[in-house]
Amino acid sequence: MSLENNPLLHFSGLPKFNELKPEHVSPAIDYLLVNARQTIETLATSTETVTWENYASKLEDIEERLSRAWSQVGHVNAVVNSPEMREAYNDNLSKLTDFYADLSQDERLYAKYRTLRNSQQFDALTDTQKKIVENELRDFRLGGAELPLQQKARFKEIQEELSKLSSKFEENVLDNTNDYALYMHDAEALKGIPADVLEAAADAAKAEDKTGWKFTLHFPSYLPVLQYADNRELRETLYRAYATRASEFSKPEWDNTPIIAQILKLRHEAAQLLGFDNYAELSVATKMADSAQHVKTFLQDLAAKAKPFALRDKIELEEYAAKLGITDMQAWDVSYVSEKLREDKYAFSDLEVKQYFPESKVLAGLFRVVETIFGIHVNKSSAPVWHQDASFYDIKDHQGELIGQFYLDLYARNNKRGGAWMDEAITRRKSAGGITKPVAYLTCNFSAPVGDKPALFTHDEVLTMFHEFGHGLHHMLTEVDDYSVSGIKGVEWDAVELPSQFMENFCWEWEVLRHMTAHVETGEQLPRALFDKMVAAKNFQAGMQTVRQIEFSLFDIRLHSEFDPHGTTTALDLIEQVRDEVAVVRPPKWNRFPHNFTHVFSGGYAAGYYSYKWAEVLSADAYSMFEEDGVLSREAGQRYWQEILAKGGSRSAMESFAAFRGREPNIDALLRHNGMTA
Repeated sequence: MSLENNPLLHFSGLPKFNELKPEHVSPAIDYLLVNARQTIETLATSTETVTWENYASKLEDIEERLSRAWSQVGHVNAVVNSPEMREAYNDNLSKLTDFYADLSQDERLYAKYRTLRNSQQFDALTDTQKKIVENELRDFRLGGAELPLQQKARFKEIQEELSKLSSKFEENVLDNTNDYALYMHDAEALKGIPADVLEAAADAAKAEDKTGWKFTLHFPSYLPVLQYADNRELRETLYRAYATRASEFSKPEWDNTPIIAQILKLRHEAAQLLGFDNYAELSVATKMADSAQHVKTFLQDLAAKAKPFALRDKIELEEYAAKLGITDMQAWDVSYVSEKLREDKYAFSDLEVKQYFPESKVLAGLFRVVETIFGIHVNKSSAPVWHQDASFYDIKDHQGELIGQFYLDLYARNNKRGGAWMDEAITRRKSAGGITKPVAYLTCNFSAPVGDKPALFTHDEVLTMFHEFGHGLHHMLTEVDDYSVSGIKGVEWDAVELPSQFMENFCWEWEVLRHMTAHVETGEQLPRALFDKMVAAKNFQAGMQTVRQIEFSLFDIRLHSEFDPHGTTTALDLIEQVRDEVAVVRPPKWNRFPHNFTHVFSGGYAAGYYSYKWAEVLSADAYSMFEEDGVLSREAGQRYWQEILAKGGSRSAMESFAAFRGREPNIDALLRHNGMTA
């Protein structure tokens, strides 16, 4: 196969997703790795005086090309997974892991960065370039560059093994999710489930030449059953299937039990090789938090403030469940009873609200917010895509100059990873050829259009849309010219959720929401009375939701700070201990949450899941400036753009926050936003 026509080696424009096939992956990655190793050898052995231009910039060239090609492979593997693409992905993942492990341990490269840091030339660098050099020195230390030869080899083995295990963990969850199907033939047993969900379930069965209704563990199918089905047995059946995915209760080849144990063991060993007591301390070394203990204290303090509200929520829920004839409320009853209680208490349902949020209005409303506060324009554009559901957009400034672009893939489907995320397709960078404009992937798993109706989103899905777009703006509105800290690159992990959570706040403003609603049948705008009910219900069960997030976060940080390779405490033992401490609603003993906790075992959140709560403090406090200046304040928007979004990872997140807010963050706005004040 000719390398000339390989779409992954096309770097002068947008990715050619219409041409990309699994057989392109290995030739392209092999070619890029050979080139990269040759360049590194030349740089490492050069006797030239080390400068930014002849050394650091050249390493950024390597990283950019590899990252740009690999991001396309990873993205396609996540959104249109196939056995062939999965095989190509896994084969090349090990090669890349091997390459980066070698790179991070290369003493010759590390020495050149030290030379640059200690030279007079360092003083002449921009602040951004200085930050990159400091980051690189830190990352070489954390990559094992200072280890003795034997320990280096072991550290590299660990990285390769962890890479494979993480990929396998996620595949097991995806395969188990895709495999499950529940076929129903009795309409009476489906009472309470919304009509559009039933229509989608009937279509899914029909697509397989079956009668009745097909339900799956994909969220648009699973969640409405838990929320609305009057049939308690049906709720329990689906909940049990969902809660035991990739565990000993599923197929043996999908059981993540041994993978969890092995991942924890290897992470612990890697941390100890680098001189850390545990993996949590290694993880926190690149974050805003000072230590694992600092994280635990933060979470425990927040738990102490939230738990009284959570207990109040739980008592209210149990009392209401009893009115519905449920005297022994179980995990599969919580969403159902909560929805009924909310309908009763605030006189509206999620289903009613959903009718006002057709996709086109939601997107127009989202774009209106960013256009107003930042003075930019978002327009639909065209580019090759991986699936007919995906679309493409341009972001331009007020003079019509292109700033960035993004792909949008909103609907759930088989062979697409669950959840919602933003990822980088192309990162902004200035080079001899000019400025490369940033491009983002924005991916969600919402319900697709049913019949001749447009896709309708719940308010929670609208929040998710704004959240991921916030990440996208962080990537696309950067003004940093150097690759390694452009956009979200180089931003501390516990601050990376600030821009995403910040955007969610707009979804609770009448001035925003009224412009992004139109009833699917009448075209009427969301009534103010219904909006007022939504706001009244905004903090419904906020206490319970907060302690649930703290439960996951504490489990994660304790798992990685208290792990003992010779101990007998398992991940399941630990989650029960954490629940003893903070949970108010207990899932059944057979719930296997750790087995599908992909954020921590196959995402980037190991010993970092607390970042969601940590960044929520930052985002609530940042948004309070808009509450003071006016929700759609251009002045506040410009300042937020310049001090937070534009700066990317070019300075510490705390410096950026203080520059924007004029002080360090405090927790008051978060507690107020969640209704958790005395």
